[in-house]
Amino acid sequence: MKKTPFLLVFLLCMVTPVLATGQTPGQVGGFVLGKDIAEYAGVVNMPTALPIRYSEYIREVEIKDVAGFKSGLIGYGNCAEPGKILRIKLKYANPSKKFYEKLLKRFKKRFGEPSDWRGDPFHVVLAWKWSFKDQAGNRISLILQHNTRDTEEKVGNAVKLTMTSRIEKERACFEEKHPDFRPHRKKQESKKKMGNKEWEQFVPR
Repeated sequence: MKKTPFLLVFLLCMVTPVLATGQTPGQVGGFVLGKDIAEYAGVVNMPTALPIRYSEYIREVEIKDVAGFKSGLIGYGNCAEPGKILRIKLKYANPSKKFYEKLLKRFKKRFGEPSDWRGDPFHVVLAWKWSFKDQAGNRISLILQHNTRDTEEKVGNAVKLTMTSRIEKERACFEEKHPDFRPHRKKQESKKKMGNKEWEQFVPR
């Protein structure tokens, strides 16, 4: 019986996410990735649905009252698979760091150690990311965040569950159907030499 080379085993371990129980998350707060947004008509406020600026291939809708959560946005496809939920962003009702630490322990117990730190160096925003691949080959990311006082982010605790591969599919679909929707800036424009008049608009007065 041939033995698997140690180097091969090491490389496989490096590229394969290590999960504590082998679970891949697909839902949170009662919302399920891949489901049709129409199934949640009773718990989302459809009049608030809008395409995301600069990411018009996704529409986001606000949630209504969901036990344990203060607010949330559900993102769904707008091109390749219209209406299919691709991202779930929820803010917990409990904003305390103690609650975040308890959540983090439970996340690690279920999914293993996170694969990436997404917080800032000063720990104003604490954020850990897990990466997965489900049985269908979809890439899924999970982020747990605690924000202490960064006014650019929502203060408190939040969770974001995203089907990243499906979002890429939506982007490709939208760009194919709308090649001129958002023209890309020409590289030469960014290298253009500016005079005093152009610089003046960037400096407060």
